[in-house]
Amino acid sequence: MTAEILVCAADALADGGKGVRFPLRAGGEDTTGFVVRYGGKVYGYLNRCAHVPIELDWAEGEFFESSGLYIMCSTHGAIYMPENGQCAGGPCRGGRLRPIAVNEHDNNIYWQPDDYVGPRP
Repeated sequence: MTAEILVCAADALADGGKGVRFPLRAGGEDTTGFVVRYGGKVYGYLNRCAHVPIELDWAEGEFFESSGLYIMCSTHGAIYMPENGQCAGGPCRGGRLRPIAVNEHDNNIYWQPDDYVGPRP
């Protein structure tokens, strides 16, 4: 089992607020993942829109649209449900965000590499 990798302090994430980006490799490419808090739980995703493979945030860590209920792609307005990454509207047409396993313990947020996402060398 691969060791967990620290993302940030748990109190860095407010419910429906700013997320935290972190560097990783996905499918052999350097990119980023992100974590957000929604409904009291932490969720992690690859920072890549299901519609067009571009980063979602419109300013660093700004993933939620104005209501704080949906993650939104800054480029095309695709919206995703934060609790499962499923497309809820816009051009993503039934797509979903690629989840990344995250854990919250000891007042910190950690992510867990898998067979597709891993730490940058």
